[in-house]
Amino acid sequence: MPHATTRDDVRIYFEEAGQGTPIIFLHEFAADYTNWEPQMRYFSRGHRCITYSARGYTPSDVPAGEVYTYKHFYTDALAVLDHLKIERAHLVGLSMGAYSSLQIGLNAPQRALSMTLAGVGSGSELENLEAWRKQCRANAEQFETLGSAEVAKVTREAPSRIPFLVKDPRGHADFYAALARHDSKGSARTMRGFQGGRPSIYTLTETIAKVTTPALIICGDEDDPCIGASLFLKKHLPAAGLAMFPKSGHVLNLEEPALFNESVERFVTLVEAGRWPVRDPRSLAAH
Repeated sequence: MPHATTRDDVRIYFEEAGQGTPIIFLHEFAADYTNWEPQMRYFSRGHRCITYSARGYTPSDVPAGEVYTYKHFYTDALAVLDHLKIERAHLVGLSMGAYSSLQIGLNAPQRALSMTLAGVGSGSELENLEAWRKQCRANAEQFETLGSAEVAKVTREAPSRIPFLVKDPRGHADFYAALARHDSKGSARTMRGFQGGRPSIYTLTETIAKVTTPALIICGDEDDPCIGASLFLKKHLPAAGLAMFPKSGHVLNLEEPALFNESVERFVTLVEAGRWPVRDPRSLAAH
């Protein structure tokens, strides 16, 4: 099985398909490398596509210890690119993967041709930050005490997941059957370290305003925890565009695969043609 090795000797499982300019897909907390299959099949017709499972998600390693910070997660994506000798790639992330993509844009912008940030920023509201972190710790304990299968039964009916259930009950069932098989220790450590420990994007305003990497922000209009953060990023990222999917929730790449693929394809095409401009700084200052 193909693996990349990180700086702290964690093996990251990946798959790739196609040829051309690279696109790497970064999954959300409740997913793994398999959840990008509709995009791997579509975009590999014209691009070199890479998908991988983050640390804590089999068949990648599930290391012990406090090695699940947001820094570990975004540098793991870079480790996959390094292993494949890829200098720059389009980053396509959902939720947790979108946050990691943004961190690459902030800390290693030379590696990103573009950033697609879908379902980004839940838990970022400063007024609710401590409550969010407390809930993450409680969720981590649930994974440890109940196991992934029982947690999946509860989370499958979260408000931002209902649109997926309504539109595609079969896909929704498959998604949560996969979540039920996740390594419970890896999920607990990720929930506690990454989800509950990452900085709020609202504390990164000055750094975000300096990132000129082309960015596409995608948000479902029924994904309430991500709407404010998406608008914030649209306002402060100098080269950002915003797509709002109607009557859509959180799992956008599976809930609306055709619309998602079309939106990302249009974005990537414009970026590669040099037609996704950075806004005039004067227009940003006016906000």
